Amino acid sequence: MNTQYDICFVTVGDKKTADKITAGLLEERLAACVSAVPGVESSYWWKDRIEKSAEILLLIKTRRALREDIIQFVKRHHPYTVPETIFTEIGGASHEYLDWLGANTVFSTNIPKDKAPEKK
Repeated sequence: MNTQYDICFVTVGDKKTADKITAGLLEERLAACVSAVPGVESSYWWKDRIEKSAEILLLIKTRRALREDIIQFVKRHHPYTVPETIFTEIGGASHEYLDWLGANTVFSTNIPKDKAPEKK
């Protein structure tokens, strides 16, 4: 099944940032749902050193057409110099879930907020 929907992975360093990004994405209807997974331990290269950080993983359910909007939103609201925004296609899900996801996200950020889908 090929869908028009994605999950975006974003890691953040604290609950305050997680809550801010989650609320903003939902309020702007760039995401239908954001799940915050605490207790993630990330190891990565930064400035020629291996670093390790405790993080929260945000799983952002959205439309594929909103990828660039989400990248820009995260850049504006994330304290990291290089925030992680990785997208993967939702290859399959129940029709009911996909209908719900579509009904709760904008088709495009060019749509005025008063024309956005109504909440069910």
